[in-house]
Parts: sequence; structure tokens; C-alpha cells
Amino acid sequence: MRVGVFGGSFNPIHTGHINLGLSLCKQGKVDELWFVVSPLNPLKQSCTDLLADEARLHLAQLAVETHPQLHVCDIEMHLPRPSYMVDTLSELRKQNPNDELVLVIGADNWLRFPQWRSSQEIMRHHRLLIYPRPGYDIDASTLPSGVQMVKTQLFDISSTQIRQAIAAGNYHGRGLNPRVWKEIKQNKYYL
Repeated sequence: MRVGVFGGSFNPIHTGHINLGLSLCKQGKVDELWFVVSPLNPLKQSCTDLLADEARLHLAQLAVETHPQLHVCDIEMHLPRPSYMVDTLSELRKQNPNDELVLVIGADNWLRFPQWRSSQEIMRHHRLLIYPRPGYDIDASTLPSGVQMVKTQLFDISSTQIRQAIAAGNYHGRGLNPRVWKEIKQNKYYL
């Protein structure tokens, strides 16, 4: 089976994430997509409004529960921190030796991929699928072997925008699975 590995803090997971996963499956780029919920991206500054690991995992599980090709993976919660994708992929290969693991990253992350720990090792073991992000243009003809730009819809939504709107009291659920939004409201997340 070809498994897309899509890492992120998913703080919170939104419909852009879900639609990307569904699009990659529908296009046949992957058979399944696993959302690897990360404790914290080592290349990002500390996030003061990062929900607890368990809360983000639960929200992600709510978001994918009606989509059998999408799954939530908590492997990084059990690995040494900070979590690096090279280690995550290595552990996933050990646990899933019969699957082809394909790394899914945004165009913004591709542009800083050389800064990732052991980025060349990742490319030796895995194909990469790069999805478009607003403001990050990539010339597909310059991509190395094993790295492919995929055509997916651009979603004008971000977890940061959602958190800021919730904190400001002017968010009404656009871009979130209704069950995820209900859970956020009930638990007063991001206030």
C-alpha cells in the first residue's frame, strides 16, 4: 500500500488538511493518508497557543472519522523530542515494512527542506509529494528525481487564522468539521 505521511501540529486540523488528503487519494497519488500529529515542529518558534497533544489528536480523529482513507498517527508522541521527520519515517518503515511511505509537504516546507534534519536521507528512502501553498511558487521542472508537485486546490484557510479568530470572538466554524468546531467550543480551546 502507498501511504502518504503528512506531518504537522494540526492546531487545529481544518478542512484544507482533510480536502488535501482526500484529493491525493482520489488522484491515486496515495492509497491512504496519515496525519502525523507532531508535538511541535522543530523549525517553528514555540507556539503559545498549542493545544495539548491529546486534544489535537482527538480533534484530528473527529475530522477523519467519516473518511476511511484518512488516518491519524500518534507515533511522534512516542518518539524522543524534538521530533524530526527523518526519525518518524524511519520508525514508520520499521512498523510498516510492506508499505511505501510517501512524504507529503507544502511548497513552503519544500523551500526550506534543506534545513530539515537529514533531508538527503529522507529523499534516499522516500518519494515526496509537494502541494501548492499561496505565495510559494515552485518550478516543477527544477525538482529532483523522486519529488513531484501535485495539483490540488488552494485553500484560503490556516490554523493560525482560525485560532486568532476564535481568540477574537469572531469565528463561526467556517473551515472546520462541525464535530471539531463543537469540541473546540465545548472545551473553550484557543480562548
